[in-house]
Amino acid sequence: MAEYQDCFFTNTDGLKQHYRDYNTAPEGAPVVLCMPGLTRNPKDFSDIADHLADRCRIIAVANRGRGKSEYDTDPSRYMPMTYVADVMALLNHLGIDQVIAIGTSLGGLMTILIGALHPGTLKAAVINDIGPEVDPVGIARIKSYVGKGTPPETWDDAVAGVKRANAGVYPDFSEDDWRWYTENLYEDVNGKPVVQYDPAISQNFENADDQSAPDLWPFFKAMYTVPTVVLRGELSDILSAATLTRMADEHPDLTPVTVPNLGHVPLMREPECKAAIDELIARVT
Repeated sequence: MAEYQDCFFTNTDGLKQHYRDYNTAPEGAPVVLCMPGLTRNPKDFSDIADHLADRCRIIAVANRGRGKSEYDTDPSRYMPMTYVADVMALLNHLGIDQVIAIGTSLGGLMTILIGALHPGTLKAAVINDIGPEVDPVGIARIKSYVGKGTPPETWDDAVAGVKRANAGVYPDFSEDDWRWYTENLYEDVNGKPVVQYDPAISQNFENADDQSAPDLWPFFKAMYTVPTVVLRGELSDILSAATLTRMADEHPDLTPVTVPNLGHVPLMREPECKAAIDELIARVT
């Protein structure tokens, strides 16, 4: 595994926020900023970080209320605009002006917002299985489990619960794959799995669709000058094939990649994902 340091910064609301810093590439290497999905954390990027760490500095952030980042006592602040402000605070903390963004799901929405609200920050972007509009079928599925249910007592229980929620997403997963995927979501605390997100993140998500899945087509126009790869799982219920087609038609420098026989989201360990990311980074650096 590539070496990294667990680091922290203080965000705009005074919360201590975690990020992994894979800083072993040669001096002057491009910076890749990784932003995870709604309930996820920097561990999801371990494979793509291993793949890129010899030529890029990888910064993988844990949004407030996730992973090792502090939980917010005001759950109303769990929303994309806040997360974007946090990420910009991180880049300011590190003295970084420009990044290649990799945003998965919620992180992809954050990427689009950064492109619109902070022009010049994005040198290139990888948007993983989300777009300027989100399929309501997928939103309903995610709402059905985020912040709900009884915490698992054992790792076997945790794996079983993750399989139930994602059975149609990764039909080719082996038992080892399910264990790996579950271990990225949970932390081992005295032998018991503890989920790595604040259940309160579901409050805004439940109460207002426009906070979890806003119409970002007007914002997406700002991405037209940013070389972009969009990854989509063939079975995705978040990013429809029609939305991906429209994104590719409207964006003058967008490479669409569809990964067969999986849903939301590709894990970026798939060969076609790595190849597209490699080509993008080589082209802009």
